[in-house]
Amino acid sequence: MHVGLLECDEVTGRFAEVSGGYREMFAALLPEARFTYYRAHEGKLPAAPGECDAWLCTGSRYSAYDTMPWVGALAQFIRDLHVSKRPFVGICFGHQMLAHALGGEVAKAENGWGVGVLPMEIVSREPWMQPPRAEVLIQHMHQDQVQRLPPGSIVLGRSAHCEIGMFRVGETMLGIEGHPEFPAEFAAALIRARRERIGAGRSDAALKTVRQPNDGPLLGRWISRFLASTGRSKGD
Repeated sequence: MHVGLLECDEVTGRFAEVSGGYREMFAALLPEARFTYYRAHEGKLPAAPGECDAWLCTGSRYSAYDTMPWVGALAQFIRDLHVSKRPFVGICFGHQMLAHALGGEVAKAENGWGVGVLPMEIVSREPWMQPPRAEVLIQHMHQDQVQRLPPGSIVLGRSAHCEIGMFRVGETMLGIEGHPEFPAEFAAALIRARRERIGAGRSDAALKTVRQPNDGPLLGRWISRFLASTGRSKGD
């Protein structure tokens, strides 16, 4: 499958102890995909939804409700994907952008940062969730949360720290708040860099979790099955 990666931040070289960036992370998460890269945070977006078979949108240090021109342009492209029924998966910021672009609401979480390896309960099982799980553990790093879903959505996953941890809009668009693509080294470096913003206690607790086994690879398989199955349902 030809996947367009909408890059919403630059993380390559941010930490000396971590090699690579989002391109390498998502290539490892979806090893069978062929990627084309679009630096959305620099205003470089595809000319049309049909340039790729399916789309992924990365995390970002920015917020879905920011007013920079590129954020608005990305929101419009997501709306175009929705109309054209192109398969799309948004991760963290991409998850929030999906909600924001299609009429939902995103805001800072009242309970603070969600960070570290955290559980997410699967509340609605889908055919592409193979093998199925009642709960998954994945890396998290977010201050914003989806507060209200856009029309035509269903909640698929939730947790104590995030009521809308995973959702689907229509049949072709999926949002996941957590970061199944994060390797432990990057997650740990990011927590250390944001220690003052997150808070010492929450940061220290999160650092104890980041190297434990998690279900990121499983989520990668789910994402692949979702993109492939929704692409086939379009007749592609």
